[in-house]
Amino acid sequence: MAEIFDPKPVEIKGFEIDERIMKLADKAEENCSAAFAEIDKTARINGERVLRAFINNKVSAACMTGTTGYGYDDMGRDTLDKVYAEVFGAEDALVRHTFVSGTHALTCALFGVLRTGDKVVSLTGSPYDTLEEVIGIRGKGNGSLADFGVSYDQVDLLPDGKPNLGEIFKKVKDAKVAYIQRSRGYSLRPTLTVNDIAEIVKAVKGANPDVVVMVDNCYGEFVESKEPIQAGADLIIGSLIKNPGAGIAETGGYIAGSKSLVEKCAYRLTCVGMGKEVGCTLNQNKLMYQGLFFAPEVVANAVKTATFTGEIMSLLGFEVYPKKGEKRGDIITAVLMKNSENLIAFCQGIQKGSPIDSFVAPEAWDMPGYDSKVIMAAGAFNMGASIELSADAPLREPFAAYVQGGLTYPTGRMGVLVALQEMFDRHCLKLF
Repeated sequence: MAEIFDPKPVEIKGFEIDERIMKLADKAEENCSAAFAEIDKTARINGERVLRAFINNKVSAACMTGTTGYGYDDMGRDTLDKVYAEVFGAEDALVRHTFVSGTHALTCALFGVLRTGDKVVSLTGSPYDTLEEVIGIRGKGNGSLADFGVSYDQVDLLPDGKPNLGEIFKKVKDAKVAYIQRSRGYSLRPTLTVNDIAEIVKAVKGANPDVVVMVDNCYGEFVESKEPIQAGADLIIGSLIKNPGAGIAETGGYIAGSKSLVEKCAYRLTCVGMGKEVGCTLNQNKLMYQGLFFAPEVVANAVKTATFTGEIMSLLGFEVYPKKGEKRGDIITAVLMKNSENLIAFCQGIQKGSPIDSFVAPEAWDMPGYDSKVIMAAGAFNMGASIELSADAPLREPFAAYVQGGLTYPTGRMGVLVALQEMFDRHCLKLF
């Protein structure tokens, strides 16, 4: 006789979340329904574009295998470059697991393009903390751009956080590189949309057609249906442990743009004369392909988590960025936590709601490349992968938590609720 299936559900211990938090979550989710529909639409457009690039470039099973040694004739590596170039609307791309971080890829691009006597101008105020030593704003004599005779200038943002187009027009006239940071970094200024970047590019090229517009695209890939290359940027750079790696790529970064500029960056990464022709891929090809393939959907989950976070924190009386109804350019939601106690409780709560290392408590520490202590909650499958649910912040005014990621929306949502429960348990949150 066949065994009869018992339809009774298995009892599983649930998350102990206060009923009032759960009710707020339901309300927040209901308020996000229209935004979620738009996010799904963008994911469909981007997913179709990625699929088309795989098909057009004849990605095969052979591309999934890696090479060793010099990596000559690595079909998987060379094809992946073509796929990335098509996805981002570029002439060429350099996608390598040997980029150790987004900052490393950005550094390679800056040193690849700039020469002694050249000038780089940041068009979005001060660059991200980890680039300050690369440029030479902080630290001297360590091989920064300044040490090699590259000068630096910047155009501060307007009081409302928007780019100062008039000042940009003046300052790029003698520049070699006009540098744009798309995401907000550890600041509260608005993230740039692709349309914002198009306006900046128009001002830059109007003043100096020969300047190289370089965009730090970290956290922005696939958030919109277009990318900065389509807005006129010459180079875009990003990290594979953020959006385009989808939590699958274990490490790496990319540079995409005009063929001649990508070649210069490749010469910097390896050596002059060899460039993209060398560099073994070991066992990383399949993971980088799969990461890109899943990226549009995973980014959509991250944007949903970010949108939900902004809504529920607003309902609780916290100030959030971007504000409701404001167009997003990245996956990050910044939440003003008002004091260090709230900030630490929230970040440690995010860690509690993570799939990996949920039992540990992150503490603020002196991270390399930062000028203040940073607390970083990231219970991720890949260390530091901020496409996975994470929350981090420098321990300084205005005590804002920068929340990003979420491989799936249900787990991202629950991670945020666990963080709120942690704040409530520590008397950092009032419920009514």
